[in-house]
Amino acid sequence: MILTNIDSVPGKTIVQHMGLVQGSTIRAKHIGRDIMAGLKNLVGGELRGYTELLQESRDEALARMTDQARLLGANAIINVRFATSSVAQGASEILAYGTAVRVE
Repeated sequence: MILTNIDSVPGKTIVQHMGLVQGSTIRAKHIGRDIMAGLKNLVGGELRGYTELLQESRDEALARMTDQARLLGANAIINVRFATSSVAQGASEILAYGTAVRVE
């Protein structure tokens, strides 16, 4: 599956448009990560626990979006974007979305 954040695939021709596909996941903060993040806030630096949590969330959202596109018969997704929103205190949604297409 080809994923791109532009509206075409360089060197390929879009031969079929399947429509919008999306994948999302909702993740809650882990109490252990939260405690460590609080301590890290005192001294500064990267909050690695949260960085890992966000990367896992993006990967899961991309996988779900890709699965949906495969079910439609697509071999590429163009205009891929991410969005995030808070759905409850301590829980956030990561959404990946794009346009499923078939390219040759």
